[in-house]
Amino acid sequence: MRFVTRSAPTSSTTLSMGSVEWAMLILLSVLWGGSFFFVGVAVRDLPTLTIVVLRVGLAALVLWGVVAVLRRGVPNDPRVWIAFLGMGVLNNVIPFGLIVWSQQTIASGLASILNATTPLFTIAVAGVLLSDERINGRKIAGIAAGFTGVVVMLGPGALSGLGTDLLAQMACLGGALSYAFAGVFGRRFKRFGVDPIVVAAGQVTGSTLVLAPLALVIERPWSLPMPAPSTWAAIVGLAVLSTALAYILYFQILQRAGATNLLLVTFLIPVSAIALGVLVLGEHLNGLEIAGMVLIGAGLLAIDGRVLNIGRTRPADPRATVRR
Repeated sequence: MRFVTRSAPTSSTTLSMGSVEWAMLILLSVLWGGSFFFVGVAVRDLPTLTIVVLRVGLAALVLWGVVAVLRRGVPNDPRVWIAFLGMGVLNNVIPFGLIVWSQQTIASGLASILNATTPLFTIAVAGVLLSDERINGRKIAGIAAGFTGVVVMLGPGALSGLGTDLLAQMACLGGALSYAFAGVFGRRFKRFGVDPIVVAAGQVTGSTLVLAPLALVIERPWSLPMPAPSTWAAIVGLAVLSTALAYILYFQILQRAGATNLLLVTFLIPVSAIALGVLVLGEHLNGLEIAGMVLIGAGLLAIDGRVLNIGRTRPADPRATVRR
């Protein structure tokens, strides 16, 4: 099954980011950055697979409720439902499993850096499979600057374990590669004409169908002690904010700006997490974090391209004529 069928060239051959798309991307990074806080609370009482199943399962209920309230059409084409399942596997099941498994033996800082390779993989995958997301020098330079910013922000200590547990590190990179393929795979829903909210609901439903049996067999959640109220509150926040609302934004950005632009959110998540720590917990920024944010900002500006084009004049259209 191919990911995307190339379409005939149109007058608009490149997907780009406008101010609305950048605002949506920043909000998405805040929602996903906040997920680290929610997970940090939930892991005190619940094992990993149970948390993930509750996250995607509750998000599915919320999203189908939104679909019903807004009276959005539910697809009846079997191909769309198969695509929902494929998207859930690529965007949740594989990366969640690989990254969580890798963090049993490698530090979270190193895992964050390896996860930040997602836009690099996306440039390669989308550049090959998508006709409107071709690789260019500006994208490569911008993503290199953004990745360097993530490394600088997390500090040299985050790289201390690099190469000591190759299998776990390859698993983390495999999760990043799966995210890249998910971004490209998700472009097909625009061709199907499926509303982004319905896509979000279908994806987490597919993830739930795959993950729930695994959690029931491996972790037997019914045998666990009753979680504390704070744990349930964290699960609700994780499901409603960091999953349901986040995936509505995810698929909106994917349709409007493409896979490469969407997965720039990987660079912004550490910035959002640190900013939330400063604003909510009263933490302080150090020099490396500030330098990393500057590099990430420079990379995003380079990818956006509009600042670089200030002052440049458009070439005259040879077909234009002067009317007197």
